Amino acid sequence: MASAPAPPARVPAIVTAGDTRAAKAVYGESKVFLEVAGRPLVAHLVLTLQSVPEVSEVWVVGDRERLEGVFASREIRAAIAKPLYLVSQGRNLLENAWGTFRRVVARDPEHGRDPRADEFDLQVLYLSGDIPFATPQEISAFARACLARPDCDYAFGYVPEEALAGFLPSGPGETGIEVAFFNLSDGRVRQNNLHFARPARIGNRDRINDMYEHRHQRQFWHMAALAWKVFFSRAAGPMIVILYAVMHISGLADRWKLRGLADRLRGWVSLRRNEEVIGRLLDARFAFVATEAGGCAVDVDTEQEYDAVCSHFESWRRAQRARAEALYGPLQSEAAPAETRAEG
Repeated sequence: MASAPAPPARVPAIVTAGDTRAAKAVYGESKVFLEVAGRPLVAHLVLTLQSVPEVSEVWVVGDRERLEGVFASREIRAAIAKPLYLVSQGRNLLENAWGTFRRVVARDPEHGRDPRADEFDLQVLYLSGDIPFATPQEISAFARACLARPDCDYAFGYVPEEALAGFLPSGPGETGIEVAFFNLSDGRVRQNNLHFARPARIGNRDRINDMYEHRHQRQFWHMAALAWKVFFSRAAGPMIVILYAVMHISGLADRWKLRGLADRLRGWVSLRRNEEVIGRLLDARFAFVATEAGGCAVDVDTEQEYDAVCSHFESWRRAQRARAEALYGPLQSEAAPAETRAEG
């Protein structure tokens, strides 16, 4: 008789739901607390994570008082089967990401500690709190791919252009979501808001915060500010800035409908070359990891995007679930869930 398959490896998930500094407000509200179909965006994601076999527990970092109000809802609490911890936010993404990891190490939502030498390989899954179309299958596929990469300290998720076709406006005058893509020799790709890391192994964690705070590809001064910082970093040099500039000029050409110019420029920059550059900047073994469903790449950064999400939520969610099921099949079974608890 064949033996039962081994249960999937499990890691903590950290949901970044902060609203300080580089976090963008939408309609004057912190994005993660915007309601869609009667629930804040952060609640949608935490409930989705309940079905991801590779997630052992969920830590949410943000405005703790408001988060406590969200997860005090009887309906939401009843749907939570994994341990849930709420952590007060810091001044920026780096403080939130590293500070929460220190609390994971200490098993204490109030006080953290630095990892010991035997804890440097502890892994966590980081997710943005404003991705309403994330599916358990896509998150699970990303986590499995990352767990299969013992040679990687930090994995950054992306999706190909075709994965987002279902979110485009269906016709003239219709609402939809159009995003900026990175134009590379491998194709046009979009970040998917999923990160998998051994945080203690990343030597230059401050660079992650720099990239986040200057992440908006449509704004030239954000790109220029990051390029300036990169050029004067110890690990960088002129070639890094040249590659970065070519990638973003290609993106501008693409958005201006100069597709021929964009195609010629993007031939100079590949995923592999970016992996090498980012690995040097972060002083870590870095890799890009693809998912195909697409829902995790759709976040809410503008009022227009929020309006589109509200208008199409049910139909887009059904389509995304069907796509994820077709791509990845049913989820792997996991062990019985831990006793439900929410701590703050």
